[in-house]
Amino acid sequence: IPVSSKLLDCRGMACPLPVVETKKAVETGNDKNILVIVDNAAARENVSRFAANAGCRVDVTEKDSCWRLEITVPDSKIKNKEAVDGNKAGAETTAGNVYFITTNSLGQGSADLGEVLMKSLLVTLTQQEPPAALLFLNTGVYLTVEGSPVLEQLRVLAGKGTEILVCGTCLNYYKLNQRLALGAVSNMLEINTRLTGPHKIITIG
Repeated sequence: IPVSSKLLDCRGMACPLPVVETKKAVETGNDKNILVIVDNAAARENVSRFAANAGCRVDVTEKDSCWRLEITVPDSKIKNKEAVDGNKAGAETTAGNVYFITTNSLGQGSADLGEVLMKSLLVTLTQQEPPAALLFLNTGVYLTVEGSPVLEQLRVLAGKGTEILVCGTCLNYYKLNQRLALGAVSNMLEINTRLTGPHKIITIG
């Protein structure tokens, strides 16, 4: 298997994209050496931790307010395709899951930060095997209407086959019926059927 070096310029990328790009590069098994350039401390820490957990050597240097992470991939990940396939299988653990989203802001505290974290979650989902369904309830329905910061990610997931159900009662309550941009207007019976079905349920909110 030919071994090469790869450059990933992740400057300007929002979390979790630097880790996502690094993960892809490591798991292809084609590159022995990967140089990742990031411009914020969070990305530096996240990429370093991922690489270390993947068994790679990581050397970090700082220059011009950026960090250069020189990642050395172990031979086992270059030559052993089973190891690569095993990592890929780990990335597919979201396949078949149902996400029950009851808020438009992830976590407690700053609403602005919560919106950034919610977008980060949905960006992450687009980089993995798609969930079986996304169920939006209460203020979660704001994520599906015109002006939502995550419509692009929802469209990507819908295009991959993820079912998107939006609570009609919630749309009525918040007077958002005419602004729905994506997904099927649903009801509690249909939503409960998904929640009590065979899929693993992950509640956000």
